[in-house]
Parts: sequence; C-alpha cells; structure tokens
Amino acid sequence: MAAQMPLCEDAIAGWNAPLLGDVRADYDMLGNRLARRGIAIDALAARLAGFSVALPSWGLGRGGTRFAKFPLPGEPTGIHEKLEDCAVVQQLGRTTPRVSLHLPWDKVDDWRGLRQEAGALGLSFDAVNSNSFQDQPGQPLSYAAGSLAATDPAVRSQAIRHNLDCIEAGVALGSGAITIWIGDGGNLPGQQNLARALDRYIEAARVIHEALPDGWRMFLEHKLYEPAFYTTVVADWGTSLMAAQEIGPRASCLVDLGHHAPTVNIEQIVARLARAGRLGGFHFNDSKYGDDDLDAGAINPHQLFLVMNELVEAHGLPGFDPAYMIDQSHNVTDPIESLLSSAEAIQTAWLKAWLVDREALHAAQETNDAMLAFRTLRDAYATDVRPIIAGVRADAGGAVDPIRAYRASGWRAEKARERKAAASAPGIV
Repeated sequence: MAAQMPLCEDAIAGWNAPLLGDVRADYDMLGNRLARRGIAIDALAARLAGFSVALPSWGLGRGGTRFAKFPLPGEPTGIHEKLEDCAVVQQLGRTTPRVSLHLPWDKVDDWRGLRQEAGALGLSFDAVNSNSFQDQPGQPLSYAAGSLAATDPAVRSQAIRHNLDCIEAGVALGSGAITIWIGDGGNLPGQQNLARALDRYIEAARVIHEALPDGWRMFLEHKLYEPAFYTTVVADWGTSLMAAQEIGPRASCLVDLGHHAPTVNIEQIVARLARAGRLGGFHFNDSKYGDDDLDAGAINPHQLFLVMNELVEAHGLPGFDPAYMIDQSHNVTDPIESLLSSAEAIQTAWLKAWLVDREALHAAQETNDAMLAFRTLRDAYATDVRPIIAGVRADAGGAVDPIRAYRASGWRAEKARERKAAASAPGIV
C-alpha cells in the first residue's frame, strides 16, 4: 500500500528549493575539510541514511506535571490522531519511521487495523510499553502497593497478565519487543523488605520472559526515583543488569538518559552494559535537575555525544543491536517541533561519534596521553555536521529546515479547527 503522507510533498519541495543551493555548497565545503582528515563524506551520509529512532506515542501531546497541564490547541487526543502527527514528524525529518505505543493508553479494538492505518502513513511500530504504574478504570486490583513486585500474588498475576496482553497486541502490530518499567518501591524506611521485593520482581518478569514470541526482546527500564521516593525496586543500572541476567537471555537493560542522579557518568554505564551484552536500548531525553524529560540534547549535548561515542566503540560486538527511542515531555512547546529538534540532536551526536579517529584515540589511551585522547574526541564534537543531516534529509524527501517547513504548513492551526480539545488534567497523556 502506497503511503498517504499528511503534508503535500510538492509544498515541501517548494520550501526546500531556495535552501538547497546553500546546503549543497556547505556539504561540499565540509566534504573537503573531512577529506583532509581521511574521511569520505558520502560514506558518512550513507551511514546516516540508515539510522533511525522511534517516536513515543505519548510524546505527541502536551505534557504536564503533578500540578498542571496546559493543552495545546490541535494536539492529538487519541492514537489515530497521534499517528497523524507522527507521520508529520517522519515526513519532515525522515529519521523517525517507527512509533512506540503505551498500553492501555493507546488501546484499540483492532490492532491489525491500526497496523494497516500506520502503514498507510508510512509508519511501523517499535517496542510496546506496558503500564502497571497506574490503576486503570475497571481494573480489579490496585497497584498502590506495587505491581510485579507486589506482596499480593494476585496483584502480581494481574500485572503479568497485562504484560502478556501487551505482547499479544505487539505481535498484531508487528512489534518485536516489550519495555517494562514499574514504579514499585517505598516512601518510608522499613516499608519494604528490599531483597524480597527484588526477588518478586525477577520471578514475575521471568514469567513474562518465558512467554516472549520467537525473535522478541524484553527491555527492563530503571528509574532512580518517583513515585517511590525512598527506595525503588529497579533504581539503577546494576539492579537492572542483575535482574536481566537472572530473568533470561532475551532480557536486557534500557537506559533512559533522564533516570540518573545528576552527577552519574552515563557513558560509563553504557560501556559496562555493552560489555555485558545486555544493552537493550535507549530512551533519549535530557535533564537539568532530576528526571526532567527535557528535549534530547537541550541541556547537555556533549554528554549525548559521549554516550554515542561509547555506542560506536561497541559497534560490531556480537549481538549488539540497541533500540533507539525518544521519550520526553513537552510542557511548553509544540510536541512536533520538539520531536523534530530532538531527532536532529540525536542524529548530530551519533554522526559526530563516527567522526572520532578511533586509531588515534586508542593509541592515546594506551599511552596514557590524556590530552591527546581528549582532543581527539573534541575535534569530532566540534565538527558541524548539519550539512550532512540536511542533505540526507532532503535526499529522502524531507525538509531542509523541518521546523520552518512545519510552521509554513499550518498543520497545527488546521488541527486546532478539526480536533476536540485535550483535557487539562495533570500528566503526560
């Protein structure tokens, strides 16, 4: 079935036309500079053309905090409208062809029909995400005292069943993985037996692991705090790794860039998990104070580059195939614009990591030449790779300047007239 893109392709070509000359000139200039370093720009462009990152369905609407949410006119209020907006992001940016659903937020009666609907928009589905950190209408038992790690076996069984239902939906959608995050933990010392809570989680997750279809993977997401502010069952990468190793061979660790204490060395965590063969993937966002879910690369683009550097270091390891997804909250921006901006920031960091002179870096590391090693990384980081990104995007039919093109399209104003208003209650959906 031919994709039915939401924006007029002739209009995108028209917006690109006055910009393409400068893009080509900048591309050629950068190509000459890279050639002096022994780097072929066309090979880099080809590599970038094969890179992609998934969109979160819940990221297409305005986010909120515990206190307030300020809806945006025209934001989507259901999965069908979310897919339309995802298609706009993909059409303009050309690096986000997959969508990750969160269940039951995105529940429909006809999963195969939704897959066809997405396909008609040029989209497919990434990992499905389960939700046992909230009580849903009609749910028999509450997760107030925990879900997969709950002391009540009936509650654990309910949470397991929900995850199995998510897998069943994912099969119909053409997905190949499930991401599990639980908010289980405690807010007061003595509230939980810390060891037994982890044992219960591993035991329950093992049941889900054993039900995985052929070729499927399980991603375990950890989070330092919230809603459990004293102790969280899966609070760090070490716990996540230990759990994955005990749960089974298809369980691996998902790293959300915001789920860490402010001074944690995330790139070192990435290297350790890759070495252990349990680096499952990433949720890209950024953080200033805590688990802020800010736009990827907005606060610390250098850290994002250092994370990507470790991923390039691990490239080629047996079984190394991490999944990439954006996971952020857009409280004051148009979500489409933030997702376009974040996708470009992720591409930028990833492409710069491929510019690192690995031979020089490794030689400096082996001879303990700290400054040369640092400067080798800094030379790659300081390179402006935007001409490559813009050129690859345009060659794929996307927009040279995606946000400018998006604003010129009038998409949000059109949807504000067509769609019902979103709720103003706190939260991200």
